Amino acid sequence: MRELAENLMTTTAALRRVVRRRVRDTLPHAPLRPAQIELLRVVEKHPGIGVAAAARALHLAGNSVSSLVNQLVDAGLLDRRIDPGDRRAARLELTGPARDRLANWRRTRTEFVTSAIACLPAGDRDALEAALPALDRLIAAIQEGK
Repeated sequence: MRELAENLMTTTAALRRVVRRRVRDTLPHAPLRPAQIELLRVVEKHPGIGVAAAARALHLAGNSVSSLVNQLVDAGLLDRRIDPGDRRAARLELTGPARDRLANWRRTRTEFVTSAIACLPAGDRDALEAALPALDRLIAAIQEGK
């Protein structure tokens, strides 16, 4: 089991890394760090989320997320608004350029992976598709702390 876990983590990390590099080298604007992309994705999924809630969603310290928020606000990718119900809290929203960058990032990433999958033999494509439900169950088990 341990060897399977190590091989799985090594392989998925390598996949993410090679896709991230290909996308970064292709897109016309300055690359975002993975943590910045993850924060933008959380805000996209939960518009108006606060910094503390975003930190919990990302499993990061609040001050780390606050630094990411500052960077993304400075880059024009996040809007930070005062919560009218609690003036000490901020609510985060994506800007138009952030939405465009995320859409472009997803499209480019999907195109690279789709192209690579198309080059694989049918048996490999079938194996990848068959593995997806098991990977989803693995993610759920890890999230549940099993």
